[in-house]
Amino acid sequence: MIEFKLNGAIVSTDDAPDTPLLWVVRDTFKLKGSKFGCGAGLCGACTMHIDGAAIRTCLLPISRVAGRDVTTIEGLGTPENLHPLQAAWHELSVPQCGYCQSGQIMSAAALLADNPSPSAADVDTAMAGNICRCGCYGRIKEAILQVSGAALAYDAAAPAQETGA
Repeated sequence: MIEFKLNGAIVSTDDAPDTPLLWVVRDTFKLKGSKFGCGAGLCGACTMHIDGAAIRTCLLPISRVAGRDVTTIEGLGTPENLHPLQAAWHELSVPQCGYCQSGQIMSAAALLADNPSPSAADVDTAMAGNICRCGCYGRIKEAILQVSGAALAYDAAAPAQETGA
């Protein structure tokens, strides 16, 4: 039996110790916000917080989170009480398909928890490992900087902006 804290509640599972955390959260605990993308820990769609750090969970064995604090996108905010990043994502119409966005938001939240006033370069560095097939990088960066209060420092010419079709 593996016990850990999931979105503030102590939970336990008898899933095999080598089962990836992503699958335990999705299949055992029925929290579907975190997505399976590449299965190699490279795209960021599966990002959750482990003790506050943004971690790729598609390869992380559940045994590695015993006694630790896991936060998923569902634990970051609620429809009634959105996390500031979730509100900015909505306000700025960040996602297109939305598939990668929970991982994007979780990475951004970890960045802002560590660095509440990141520069545009800090955002680029922190978010570099998160892939968005729709190319929403400019809006993602804008939302992060807006939440950090640095939106005025955002250089819209730096990343190529999406064009509407």
